Amino acid sequence: MESVPRSAALTLETSEREFAGRFEEFAASGVLYPQREGSPLLEFASGGRVLYLFDRSGPYAAVPGEARVVVHGVLDPAFTRLLPEPAVQVLTVLGVSGVEGQGEVLAVRGAAVIVQARMPLVLGSFEALPGVRPGDWLAFRTLPPLHGFLI
Repeated sequence: MESVPRSAALTLETSEREFAGRFEEFAASGVLYPQREGSPLLEFASGGRVLYLFDRSGPYAAVPGEARVVVHGVLDPAFTRLLPEPAVQVLTVLGVSGVEGQGEVLAVRGAAVIVQARMPLVLGSFEALPGVRPGDWLAFRTLPPLHGFLI
């Protein structure tokens, strides 16, 4: 990833709509389950996993059923590294709203790397990830919570 100036790296999004639009092509397809009244979490099943995502689209935007969601997490730098060769896509749910895994880098956009790990994930970083390019394989862990942007 290109080195990002520290001031630019501190902002991963400018607005919910802007972020969802910028990463729409990397939205995961899956199923949204009914949301409890007043709950800030979306229950989203995709890639054989059920994720609990902090709802970034508004309290009444989510409709149960088939959905496309941009799944966004922030990388934990202590658990992020390039793999020396292609591997198997892995995605493990950690706690209520985190994941770890490994997958192929689909794209690098500013301070975000998009990884295919059973589903596409938009993974932001507050630290530069030098040398990360599409086609590389990345092992990662996210800091909770994961965010969900409905498309």
